[in-house]
Amino acid sequence: MDNFVKREKSEVSEIMDVHELANYLGIGKSKIYNLIRHKKIPASRIGRQYRFSKEIIDHWLKEKIITPNQESQIALFGDTEGRKKGE
Repeated sequence: MDNFVKREKSEVSEIMDVHELANYLGIGKSKIYNLIRHKKIPASRIGRQYRFSKEIIDHWLKEKIITPNQESQIALFGDTEGRKKGE
């Protein structure tokens, strides 16, 4: 069991380079560089290389989820609870 946990941790480091991040996100390295260039992804530059914190990337991904919040759903579909009560 301990070997499995250690192996899993080594698959995704807490600090990733561009290649590791591209694998983690399932996109190409050129897309990562494009996101960096347009300042759309949190990155740290150390010398001429970029590094990414897994924790920060995970948080960034959660912020980028495209789903309507409940308030916008109410605006789109009306107050269904109010209609049920009034029926």
